Amino acid sequence: MRMHLAEPANIRPRAFLILIAAFVGYSCLFIYRTSFVVNGERYFSLFDDAMISMRYARNLAHGYGLVWNPGGERVEGFTNPLWVLYMAVIHLLPLPPSKTSAVVQATAAVLLAVNLVFVRAIALEATGRSEPIALGAAALTASYLPLNNWGLQGMEVSALVLMVSGCLWLGLRSMRDGRFRRAPYLLLGASTLIRADMVVPLGALAVFFAVTDARHRRRHIGWTLAALLVFIGLQTALRLWYFGDVLPNTYYLKLTGYPLIWRIARGAVVTARFVWTFNVVLFAAPLVLLGRRNLRAGLLLWMFAAQLAYSVYVGGDAWEYWGGSNRYIAIAMPLFFVALSWSLFVGGAALVHGSGGEAARPASRANAWVFALLIAISIFSANSIHGAGAWAEVLLVRPPLHAGSGDENNQEVEEALALRAITTEDATIAVTRAGTIPYFADRPSIDELGKSDRHLAHELSRVPPGWRGFLEFRPGHSKFDYRYSVDLLAPDVIVQLWDHREEVAPYLRRSYTALSITGTCVYARTTSPHVRWERVSPIRCGELAP
Repeated sequence: MRMHLAEPANIRPRAFLILIAAFVGYSCLFIYRTSFVVNGERYFSLFDDAMISMRYARNLAHGYGLVWNPGGERVEGFTNPLWVLYMAVIHLLPLPPSKTSAVVQATAAVLLAVNLVFVRAIALEATGRSEPIALGAAALTASYLPLNNWGLQGMEVSALVLMVSGCLWLGLRSMRDGRFRRAPYLLLGASTLIRADMVVPLGALAVFFAVTDARHRRRHIGWTLAALLVFIGLQTALRLWYFGDVLPNTYYLKLTGYPLIWRIARGAVVTARFVWTFNVVLFAAPLVLLGRRNLRAGLLLWMFAAQLAYSVYVGGDAWEYWGGSNRYIAIAMPLFFVALSWSLFVGGAALVHGSGGEAARPASRANAWVFALLIAISIFSANSIHGAGAWAEVLLVRPPLHAGSGDENNQEVEEALALRAITTEDATIAVTRAGTIPYFADRPSIDELGKSDRHLAHELSRVPPGWRGFLEFRPGHSKFDYRYSVDLLAPDVIVQLWDHREEVAPYLRRSYTALSITGTCVYARTTSPHVRWERVSPIRCGELAP
């Protein structure tokens, strides 16, 4: 579909360059706002799940292998092997632990900036080189808080979104010139080494072109199967050899032990809430305004729909309470933003000129103002992920999710450093947030929620059945066993506890002493030789209180 509406003459590529520069500046400020000062030293820390990957990476770089604890069991408690390998390379640099995360964040900023280049290229390719639509799509992408949050806080989202955008650009070029390109299948196949669930966009792209490009149908299917055989086969073989398992430990943790129907229902509910919060009208705009026969728009929306469906299947993510697109949907949001910008341009022109006439040059300025207003409304609506108050995070008045001075990352780094001071190197600590504290405390750790524990990952979910369990379910946070983690494994210090705390109270009263570190109540095993008792003072708190 070529654009028939006249476009404002003052839209030029330099406006996009200004946007890129603004995004780079914003990313630097975003990264700075996630940092904090402890004991006079500035620390950078990633999102807690990313810090789990950092712990594996550091152990690999230091020669211990891909293990969560040096000398511990080989358990694949991560889902992003190639990202972990990159993090391991960072740990070869002469940097203190307080600064390694900043390198990951800077890398993410570069990847997200390059992604904006591809977003613009996608929009130009899809719309017949409409600069306003391309600028609108890039602005929507650059300003989207969830994408920036997951990327700039160290998750592999920044790499995956670039992969998806690059491959979609190549796919659109194939639609224009009729050539078959194997590169999208090879790149998406390779991206499964970053996250195995990239088989979803790989499969979605293959299905789309197998249906719409009959001339090259066999080649689309053949290269998809070849990519799956090579890249999924390779990592499965390596996983069997190294970890002794056919699937990552996180698969068993998140996708087993809980009824499938309830998991899908939860995924549908949180996805519907995401759509409602974003704005149902804006979500419907591309479907209504771009037409059912527009294959280019259809490709964008099909790929986005595939990620929505996958998010529903896995039950959504663990942080749906925050709002916005989760990590699975975020990697396809730029595709939706291209379609949204396109539909807003078409709809804005229809508002100015009526639904059938072409735009005349005297009305070009009116087109620009209406389109700009619609983009601004969309940016505001898309980023009001938990109400208008979310704009305090967008504008960095308040630090991003769990980050920054005074928030969880700051508190946990303080706790980790305090744990180093009151324990010996052989002390084991038990945690529920298994990234930040184990990384900075640098002590053998016990993961009470089973991400790096094969035994817990294969247990049944502890979420109650029925409606109550449906409301409480958080993927990856529903398996725990205090008899195993506390009574059997006997950690020297229990730093955090999860749900059903009444179950752990007897073990605590029998074998543990309550201590206060940095204002937090922790529990030290009374007979532990690895606690420096002369540096702590017992208190009465938590489950040990009368």
